[in-house]
Amino acid sequence: RPHVKSVTKSTIFLSAVDMATTAKPQQQVTHFLFSIVLATMACTLNRDDPLGGLPPKHCLDGGYKPVFTDKLLLEEALLFCKTTLENNLKENVNLVRVSAPLFVTRASGFNDNLNGIERPATFEPRDFPGTHLEVPFSLAKWKRWALHYYGVEAGKGIVTDFRGLRCDDDVDFTHSLYVDQFDWEKHISPEDRNVEYLKSTVKSIYKALYDTEQAVCEKYGIEPFLPEEVTFATSDDMIRDHPHATPKQRENILCEKHKAVFFIGIGGLKEDGQLRHDGRAPDYDDWITERPDGGFGLNGDLLVWNPVLKQSFELSSMGIRVNPEVLLKQLDLCNVPERKNFVWHKMLLDGTLPQTIGGGIGQSRTCQFLLRACHIGEVQHGWYNPAEVDILKKDGINLLGLGEFDADPSAKSS
Repeated sequence: RPHVKSVTKSTIFLSAVDMATTAKPQQQVTHFLFSIVLATMACTLNRDDPLGGLPPKHCLDGGYKPVFTDKLLLEEALLFCKTTLENNLKENVNLVRVSAPLFVTRASGFNDNLNGIERPATFEPRDFPGTHLEVPFSLAKWKRWALHYYGVEAGKGIVTDFRGLRCDDDVDFTHSLYVDQFDWEKHISPEDRNVEYLKSTVKSIYKALYDTEQAVCEKYGIEPFLPEEVTFATSDDMIRDHPHATPKQRENILCEKHKAVFFIGIGGLKEDGQLRHDGRAPDYDDWITERPDGGFGLNGDLLVWNPVLKQSFELSSMGIRVNPEVLLKQLDLCNVPERKNFVWHKMLLDGTLPQTIGGGIGQSRTCQFLLRACHIGEVQHGWYNPAEVDILKKDGINLLGLGEFDADPSAKSS
């Protein structure tokens, strides 16, 4: 297993996942580290089940009926969901739409490291061997640079229509190898690095989601579900109140009760050395700053109760970003101090990059929720376990573009 420093008060916030970056990038090591990390993360995929990516049993055997059966009407609804949400985000959070890269150089350090052990999709341009380009996991770090590049003043931000690949992500009814999200980032003042500003921004984001659901439901005759207000909770309080529950169980407890929750404090370790609640890379969200409530971290996840799946459902991850001091501490805690030599990290440490808050809102994930779909493949052209695709098709659940080539088994899910 990866080398773990002795746990002291100053290191209990270490992200165990990011420590894996000290290991050699061999595939078997990556898979082994995943087996350690995923046991304490809020995930839904059952890796011991060869059909673990299927929706819950109550959605199968006729227990679920899609809202849309007409493919073109579904595509119209998907566009309406996305454009309405984007417009609401721009208005509520004061954002401007900008274009986004499909790949970045490895040497720049611009790629999001997610949990620290995922493999990026990489390639070398034909005429430039040795140049390594990566498809981003997200634009968490690129967006902060973009605020500097575009000269965005404090109080204003940007939003992108991001598309990416996550080769090591779960492939199940809520996860895909293909990522599409509204990646947004806002320039804030150093004085805004506090939990109250975080909560204020969360309320603006949630209002955009709430108003979007209202519009979608009115247009397509769907029963609205979201409450008008979002509830705030912390991972520290939930661990104290439910010490024996898993991260996913804690999310379910909260979301079933409140319907919409912002879960504050993601990343770092509990005193027993286990992940506090999912992992976070050390170089974008601040997950070590102590809050007035005694907890740690200025970030969180926006979760809702999914009435179709009957479980918690993450729509967004966001947070106040690291300043130079916090960046250095989190790099050291994660045993990756060498990252400070990357271009992006140097720009942050020398004060070139502004202080920001930002996050990502899953487009397909949000559409899955708004259109009451039981599988993300119903609202996104992706790739999923061919055996599961066949089972879903027989049950009247058709994934976009898949299961159409019965005469050619090799192309069944291509």
